[in-house]
Amino acid sequence: MRLLAALALLLTMQVSMAQKPLDYYLPKNVTYNKNIPTPEAILGYEVGKWHVSHDQLVYYMRMVANASDRITLEVTGKTHEDRPLLLLTISSPENQKVMKRLQAAHAQLSDPNKSSELDVSNLPVVVYQGYSVHGNESSGSNAAVVLAYYLAAAQGPAVDSLLNETIVLLDPCLNPDGLNRFASWVNTHRSKTPSGDGNTREHNEAWPRGRTNHYWFDLNRDWLPVQHPESQARIAQFHQWKPNVLTDHHEMGGNSTYFFQPGIPARTNPNTPRTNQELTGKIATYHAAALDRIGSLYYTKESFDDYYYGKGSTYPDVNGCVGILFEQASSRGHLQHTENGKLPFAFTIRNQFVTSLSTLQAARELREELLNYQRDFYADAIKAANGDPVAAYALNDNHDPSRVNHLVEVLLQHNIQVKRPKQDVKAGNQVLLKDHTYLVELQQPQYHLIKAMFERRTEFLDSLFYDVSAWTLDRAFNVALHPISKKAYRNNHEVVTSVPAKQGRLIGGTSKIGYLFNWNPYEAPRVLNAILKKGLIAKVATKPVSNKAVPSNYLNEHPTFALGRGSIFIPAQNQPVSSSKLGGYLQKLAAREGIDIFGVSTGLSNENEAQVGSEAHKATGLTDGFADLGSSSFRKVKRQKIMLLAGNGVRSYDAGEIWHLLDHRFDIDVAVVDINTFNYAKLHKYTTIIMADGSYGGINSSGLSKLKTWLNDGGNLVAIKGAVQWLKGKGLAHVEYKKADKDTSSAPKAYANLGNNYGAQVIGGAIVNTSADLTHPLLYGYHHKELPFFRRGTSFMKPAKNNYATPIRYTSNPLVSGYISDKNIEQLKSSATVVVSGQGRGRVTCFADNPNFRAFWYGTNKVFLNALFFGNLVEGGAVAAPLKKEDKKTQQEEEHQH
Repeated sequence: MRLLAALALLLTMQVSMAQKPLDYYLPKNVTYNKNIPTPEAILGYEVGKWHVSHDQLVYYMRMVANASDRITLEVTGKTHEDRPLLLLTISSPENQKVMKRLQAAHAQLSDPNKSSELDVSNLPVVVYQGYSVHGNESSGSNAAVVLAYYLAAAQGPAVDSLLNETIVLLDPCLNPDGLNRFASWVNTHRSKTPSGDGNTREHNEAWPRGRTNHYWFDLNRDWLPVQHPESQARIAQFHQWKPNVLTDHHEMGGNSTYFFQPGIPARTNPNTPRTNQELTGKIATYHAAALDRIGSLYYTKESFDDYYYGKGSTYPDVNGCVGILFEQASSRGHLQHTENGKLPFAFTIRNQFVTSLSTLQAARELREELLNYQRDFYADAIKAANGDPVAAYALNDNHDPSRVNHLVEVLLQHNIQVKRPKQDVKAGNQVLLKDHTYLVELQQPQYHLIKAMFERRTEFLDSLFYDVSAWTLDRAFNVALHPISKKAYRNNHEVVTSVPAKQGRLIGGTSKIGYLFNWNPYEAPRVLNAILKKGLIAKVATKPVSNKAVPSNYLNEHPTFALGRGSIFIPAQNQPVSSSKLGGYLQKLAAREGIDIFGVSTGLSNENEAQVGSEAHKATGLTDGFADLGSSSFRKVKRQKIMLLAGNGVRSYDAGEIWHLLDHRFDIDVAVVDINTFNYAKLHKYTTIIMADGSYGGINSSGLSKLKTWLNDGGNLVAIKGAVQWLKGKGLAHVEYKKADKDTSSAPKAYANLGNNYGAQVIGGAIVNTSADLTHPLLYGYHHKELPFFRRGTSFMKPAKNNYATPIRYTSNPLVSGYISDKNIEQLKSSATVVVSGQGRGRVTCFADNPNFRAFWYGTNKVFLNALFFGNLVEGGAVAAPLKKEDKKTQQEEEHQH
């Protein structure tokens, strides 16, 4: 009997670890409206017993909103998987009746022309509370269920005062696709008797795991780039409301406790006002008191930072708001054994809920201080702009307006006013074409954000960064930024409310000879892909093409136009469709994609001196005259059948960026293939295989043998970072890496500085300059030899022995913006950015850095796309080959010296 009783007690303890009644979370001595449905009444289980799936979360939020006159619910957008993005606006019933008026009044705080007239004594404070931007950090979204119930059902004078003086914007799930993926995994593998063993399947998600969204992006890095629908919907709501406080609820390693900001003071972005951090510190005292009451441990100021403005807890800080990061030790399932004892899921939910309430208490009690801070923030922005010698930034690319347009789309989403010049703009000695140029005036409320977006910073108080140290947007989009002084600026411009769709045309009508289009526009690869998918023959020009095909009036309107290397020719003859149908198809394609296509009247080039010497054609790298349309300088382009490797060992972020680029942005078919499948897949049907950054130990001997055969037979392999190193180790990429000098100093070093000293040598994310060979197939469509790349990591490729095989290399003064130690800058100088390696008839394009970083690095996307379409066109004499015996001997001597 004693044994049975002990077993029963043990079972009761285990179950209690996994689930708790609702009053475990809720404040005591508070009554609740019985007409408001509890989570259990709708979900069928107590909060914490299971991980809430997104459909369950949506259902409960709809039900509680329908039952309460304190809540209005709206769907603000949809995810890539068509899951709804919810926002609950919660306040007193009296406030709900005049919510539009309150929103308009609150908006005046960010308008310096009106804010001084606003009486804030009776204005509610606005608090945006967001949960689980990382889907497998799900205590936040589960806590949001409890918070929605509490704010709808709790009764009493304290609750009434809170709701009268506060507008709560509840975003219960910032990443629905990831949350649902994770909930499905842990619920599927949950045992009836909870297991806290970290080795169980419940605690070890399958690749790519639930942290990310559909395309495997970290949405907590997308607040500034806004490349995904989740972020776009959230930022739109943010700027409609301009909240005073924004909370961002996360999880961290299970052996930690609970973190809330302030973070490490030295790692606060210099553009963030000191008052912001002072308010963060004041609010922190409320979290500490709330966690003390329930006996939960916590810490502040010892980790995390407030530097990168693309994170949810930091973006608010450059928008007159106070952003607060919460990090809860994760149970990573329903129960976890940790250094601090057993960590049940319910315990993690309670901490997140308790600090949600402490945030609301702090915001209410600091209400006028927070409202006045926001008013002062925007008033100070105008004062700072008045003292800035620059009146405006001109953003321009005379050869490809598309990237400028995409950058402006980002700016508009951040409530930044953008203008279009009515005439060409003179910037120094350059003329910026009005149709390719936008102007961002600095004298506007978003001054601080504008400066943060475009600044170039290379000096820092601290050398450690939680995320990237630079994100300068004009460099990311590879557009020219021209500061225009107040003396030179003329305000004769139109305000832009949206980027107009480009109007593409078929110029010259139906042709018996063929059609040409330029490779400059960002969308050109999508057009080429559509043509090839149609089964049409298309050829790429490896020499510049005469402008003879282009009407003179068009050239007068587009003075920088030139059909450079990379121009695409579609012959009219020997196609699977008639010439008239071909012309009709291309006319529709041009209109749809916004690209001009030219019907040509002759295949003969025009080699007159005026055209050969034109600035437009010089920019294309013209050194060897023009190509006639029937010339062998036009090479047939294959329709791409692409495999992207995925699975364990592959860096999911990088693979997701490639998948998103090809699938979402360019409509290019891509087979995303797991490494285990690759080992027995037939490769002959693929023209190109892409290996993102990662380790590829899962490729077995059979897979390696097939890959080598496929390459020798003419395959086109594109590899990035760690994949290059793996291929080198297997003898399939003929690249060499620099060896860093070892620190031989015998001087004593303080143990306490160990982490900082190592961390100072990390390149977490900086912007660097490269020098590019514009005549190389990988650089088709580019017009400037300097090309900014995003740099992360400390592996440095040597330029190939064959000088033709390194089309892009870092300059001798590479750092543009961000932190890189002096030691690493020396290694980076003149090292290789891209090396093209040969293997039989195949080609391996080796990237030292990621050209598709976080979907907003538009400037280097085309290098990557060129590697797909044109990689196999690189001549055999321009590739890196295996080292000869004498070269290997020299290399061994160099490494021995190091």
